[in-house]
Order: sequence, then C-alpha cells, then structure tokens
Amino acid sequence: MAASASSRGFTAPIGAAKLPTVEVFPTLPNGFVEFRRKKRSSTGGFFSIQCCCSDSVMPIRGGSGSGNGVDKGDDGRFDSKKITANYMRTQASSPMPFASPQSRFVSKPEKFFSRCTPRSSGPKSRDSPPKRDTGIANEKDWGISMLNDNVNETGVNEDGSTWYRESGEDLGDNGYRCRWTRMGGQSSDGTLEWKETWWEKSDWTGYKELGVEKSGKNVEGDAWWETWREVLHQDEWSNLARIERSAQKQAKSGTENAGWYENWWEKYDAKGWTEKGAHKYGRLNEQSWWEKWGEHYDGRGSVLKWTDKWAETELGTKWGDKWEEKFFAGIGSRQGETWHVSPVGDRWSRTWGEEHFGNGKVHKYGKSTTGESWDIVVDEGTYYEAEPHYGWADVVGNSSQLLSIQPRDRPPGVFPSMDFGPSLPPEDELPPTLSQ
Repeated sequence: MAASASSRGFTAPIGAAKLPTVEVFPTLPNGFVEFRRKKRSSTGGFFSIQCCCSDSVMPIRGGSGSGNGVDKGDDGRFDSKKITANYMRTQASSPMPFASPQSRFVSKPEKFFSRCTPRSSGPKSRDSPPKRDTGIANEKDWGISMLNDNVNETGVNEDGSTWYRESGEDLGDNGYRCRWTRMGGQSSDGTLEWKETWWEKSDWTGYKELGVEKSGKNVEGDAWWETWREVLHQDEWSNLARIERSAQKQAKSGTENAGWYENWWEKYDAKGWTEKGAHKYGRLNEQSWWEKWGEHYDGRGSVLKWTDKWAETELGTKWGDKWEEKFFAGIGSRQGETWHVSPVGDRWSRTWGEEHFGNGKVHKYGKSTTGESWDIVVDEGTYYEAEPHYGWADVVGNSSQLLSIQPRDRPPGVFPSMDFGPSLPPEDELPPTLSQ
C-alpha cells in the first residue's frame, strides 16, 4: 500500500542537478528524494514547482480561469457581429495572474529603462524580459493602441539614445488588411536596444487577428523575445466560430550558458470544444529540462489531459515523470511513469495506473524495477474536470479589441473566397508517418 501511495512521485537522486522540480518530500529509504505532483484543484488548476536555483516557489499553470458553457440554443455558427452582440454581455472574469520570479540571469528592468526611455515625444519603451510560466496574457494587458495615420518619426533624447516610430497599412486579396505600428530605440553606444510591433489583420471571410512582437537586449548581453497573438476565424469543417490565443517567449543570458523558451496555445469554439497546451525548455550551464502538457475537451463531456517532464545533466544523469488521464461520463483511467537513469546507464522506473468504473470502485495497479507491485480494487470517488475552467464565454468576454476590428468595405457583388482545402499541422506535431 505504501508503494501505491507514492507511485505517482517524481524521483531524483540526492545531489542531482538543481533543476525546477516538483515539491520536495523527505528522503526515501532507497536513497532517493521524492517529488510529488499535486492534483489540479477545481479552483485554481495549479501544481507547485520548486526552483532549486532560487528560494521561491513558482506556480505552473495546469489549467486556467473559470469558464462557463455557451447557450445550448445557439448553433454557434460563424458570425462576428453575432458574437459581439450575444457574447460580449458575458462578464467573464480574467484568470488569476500567474506570479513568477524573474530568471536569475536577466537584468532588472530599471537597468534598461534608466538609459533607454525617451524623454521627448517619442514612444516610451515598455519592454522588459518576459517572465517564465506566466501563460498567455489577455489583450488588455498589452495596451495595444493602433495609430490611425501613416507615421514615420525618429528622434534623439537628451542622453544620446535614439528612437523611432512608424505605422502603416498593407492591403491584399480577398479584402485582406493589416494595420501595423512599429517602434523602438537604442542607447547611444548600441548596447541597449528595444523593439515592439503591434498589428491587427482582417479580411472578408471574417478572419481577425490582433498581435504583438517585442524584443530587447541589455549591456550584459542578455537578450529576449516575445510574441502574442489572438485570432478569430471560421472553422473550415464545422463552420463554427473559433478563437485561438498563443504566446511564445524566450530569453538568453549574455554571461553564462543559460536560457529558456516557452510556447503556449489555447483554442476554443462556440460549442465548447477546447484545447490547451504548452511546450517548455530551459538550460542552466550543464543542466537542461523540458516540459510538455496538454488538455483537450470535446464539449460533450470527454476530457484528455497529459504531462511529460524530463531533465538531464551533461554527466549523463536523466530523470522524468509523465502521466495521462482520460474520462467520459464518470468512467475513465489514469496512468503514469516515473523514471531515472544514472550516468552509467542503470535505469529505475515505477509505473502505475487507475481504472475508474463509475460505480465507486477504482482498480489500482503498478510495479517498479525494484520489485514493488500492487493490484487492488478500492472504494473511492472519481474526480475530474469535464469542462475547462476558462472556456468560450470567458475568452469572448476578454477579446473585445479583437472582435471590434473593422474589415475593409466589400463592394457590392464581390464575395470572399473560402479555402476549405486540406491542411496539416506543423511538422513537429505530425505523427511519425507524416513527418518522414
């Protein structure tokens, strides 16, 4: 029974690389330190990760916000005016902010601002290094304000730093329009630099996009880049309105072999279908770690969640933890594995599983390479999240600027061309048979 209780732990040797790991528990008799995954709660969807290179605890997002379902009487078909009229009345609260300490190698924002913030009528730099594990911001947090007229300005500040600001509009086929604003600046010696671009896109199919890209560097050689996008479009097969949000962030140290990258995405449609996920990577000198997770809700009660984390050192030590759960109508399963490989190739692993029958009975089983094993049926309730905390109504309520984008006027008798041809996901997300 003791083996079952700890079968879902994240195990690493004492004195292992100082990597972000889950909450530390006392040393086990076999000489390992156990790290246990916290269950996602119904109120926050967090599990805690202890960053060993700092004294703080960083919450990692496993789910976000609190969403409501859509009106079952609405067929959800694509109509941006209808979305604005019907759903903007929903007072959806934004998800709780994800506080996270700044990476140790990134310089403080004030070091950057003190020499690079223009003092005249030029644009003011808002650029600062992105923070890890903060997910996807809402559009209001970016403060995007498009300029109405074409602008092309430059200037020099009192401290010798320079700035520029420009805006314009690009037009294309099928009513395509992209309004954009670019701005940036640098110190007199070029060691400090920042850039930021805003854009909004639309066409006659109802496609709308709002986005930001920014980057910067400082005198220590630290460099960072971040982009954020929010898209409204019509699903080519279901004809339903869909909103997609994404964010990519990365930072690299100029003084040590350290850096990190994150790619976050969320997809929602008007019938409750939701997909969320993230891919993360980090490195600190001889230590590297990775994390991937995903959530999929079909809008009819079926849910799939999974997480895969692993880490390694240049000496050859590797360890990881992964789990998956599938549920529908109170019936489903959970399974996972925790593993460790020593520098000489010795491998330890523990696998575990649960079968939930929907009648208050749960079959639990597992084994490890050290001889542990268990196979029992217990009386236990089944808990899982059949709907996302942050759903369609929430994302619509937080996307007023995206929905208010005005497309070009369409001449009478001219109709948008709709491309419903087959499309493939990015190559790195294809099954092996498609990527070869």
